Amino acid sequence: MSARTGTMSPLAKRLLRGSPGALARSISLVEEERPEGRAILKVIYPRTGRALVLGITGPPGAGKSSLASRMVAAWRARGEKVGIIAVDPSSAFSGGAILGDRIRMQEHALDPGVFIRSMATRGHFGGVSRASRDVVDLMDAAGYGIVLIETVGVGQDEVEVVGIADLVLVVLPPGQGDDIQAIKAGILEIADVFVINKADREGADRLEAELQAMLALSGDTETAATPIVKTVAISGSGVAELMEAVERHRSRAVTREARRKREMDRSRDRLLDLLREEMFKRVRRTCLADGEMEALVEDLASRRRDPYSAAEAVLDRIRFPKPGRAGARDRRRR
Repeated sequence: MSARTGTMSPLAKRLLRGSPGALARSISLVEEERPEGRAILKVIYPRTGRALVLGITGPPGAGKSSLASRMVAAWRARGEKVGIIAVDPSSAFSGGAILGDRIRMQEHALDPGVFIRSMATRGHFGGVSRASRDVVDLMDAAGYGIVLIETVGVGQDEVEVVGIADLVLVVLPPGQGDDIQAIKAGILEIADVFVINKADREGADRLEAELQAMLALSGDTETAATPIVKTVAISGSGVAELMEAVERHRSRAVTREARRKREMDRSRDRLLDLLREEMFKRVRRTCLADGEMEALVEDLASRRRDPYSAAEAVLDRIRFPKPGRAGARDRRRR
C-alpha cells in the first residue's frame, strides 16, 4: 500500500467508506503496532483534518462519562456522527484496563452513528493513550465529524489532551474538600470551557467563585474570559448551555488562520514524538546486544557507572553522517 501511488488495501477502502468493522480492525492494528496499521495511517492521512476533536478531562467522579453521553445525544439529534475514545487507566503490571466507559455509554452502543472505543493508557503519561492521535485520524477518515476524547483524569502533568483536541472541557465537581486544591495550575491554561457538573450539590456556587477568582488572577485576558457552565448530567440540566458554549468555540476554532496554526503546532509535536519513538526503537534493536540493557541497568544500580556515560556509550554506536555531507549527497541525487 502506498500513498504515493494512490493504491490502498481493501481494509483502508472500507474504512474510508465508513465501515465500523473496518474502523475497529484498523484501530486494533494500530494499537498492536502492526505494519498494516501504519500503512493504513499513511494512506488515509490526506483525508484527515476535518473532524472537530473535543477533549473532556477532569478528576475521577466528576461525571465525565455521563456528561459525554448527554452531549453525544445532542449531536446525534443534529445528525452528526460521533466517535468516542474513552481512555481508561491501565494496570502497570498487566496493561489491562477497566474499560468502564462502555458501560456508562450503553445507550449509544447500538447507534450506527456512534463508534465507541476504550483504550488503555498502558503506562503512558499525559492522560491519553499513545495511540490516541492515530485513532483520531482513523475516525476522522471514516467520516466521524465529532471525535470526543475522554481522558483518565486530571493532574499536574496530565494535560496532553490539549495537543490533540480542538477544544478542551475541564469537568469539576463541587464538594471535594478544598476545591481550590483540585484546580492545578496547568489546567487553567488548557480549558476552553470549565464545566461544574453535579451543580445541584452543595458547594457549586463556591467552586464557581473560586474558579472566577483564579481566572481573573491569571494575568491573561483570554484565560480570564474562559466560560464556566454549570450542569447536572444525570438530569440534563445545563447541557443545552454547554452545547452552545462548545458551538461558539467551534466556530472560532475552524477559521482558516486558527486551524492552520493549530495544525502546525500539532504536526511539529507529532513529528518530534515519532522521531523520539523511532530513534528509541532503533537504538534498542541495533545498538544493544541481548542482555546488555540489564547489564547496564545493574551497573547503574550499583553505581559502577553513571547514566549519562552509559547513554553516551550506546549513542556513540550510531553512525550519523558528518555535517554537510548528507545535504551534498541529496543535492547530487536531485
